[in-house]
Amino acid sequence: MTAPIPRLFPLVPGAKLANDWHDAVVPSNIETGLDTLIDSSFCFRNYHSVLAVGFRVGRNVTLWRTSIATEAEGMIEIGDDCYIANASLVAARHITIGSRVFIAGGATLVDSDYHPIDPAARLADTVALSPVGDRSRRPPIETRPVVIGNDVWIGYNATILKGVRVGHGAIVSPGSLVLRDVEDGVTVAGNPAVPVVAGL
Repeated sequence: MTAPIPRLFPLVPGAKLANDWHDAVVPSNIETGLDTLIDSSFCFRNYHSVLAVGFRVGRNVTLWRTSIATEAEGMIEIGDDCYIANASLVAARHITIGSRVFIAGGATLVDSDYHPIDPAARLADTVALSPVGDRSRRPPIETRPVVIGNDVWIGYNATILKGVRVGHGAIVSPGSLVLRDVEDGVTVAGNPAVPVVAGL
């Protein structure tokens, strides 16, 4: 017996999806191409962009159980003909994904550490985020854009951190932690991810 095909809906800015299990409306400050599909408005549960366009996606894209999460000034862009399944895209400022990209379940792309690295600044951040704290007093947090080229495959549970560019046609093997740029056509694997040498 085969598993049922998941129900998908056209992604329409400002729409309420018919029979969506999550009772919410798709954000209106997004742009989407033809034949782009989504499984639930829950994908936007952590979408907080206040930009005129905080999410731009091309045509013939499927977003299945994917978290589209942004800070207020965050922007995520996805090209055409992509399939993103149960992944997390987390943008404080900017993530760009090219065309014909496949991102597998459990993968995470993030353009910031979301907390300072310096111990004193991290303590100040912890206090600001506490129930009695003042979030407006959080120290500055570094962000660097993530850029994924065309024809890239990102495997299960891979993580791509801030400032990384993954080149066209590259493969990020399952479970990889990518800290540095990946050249066009290269396969990387490991923690930290390094190029895979053919034949080994």
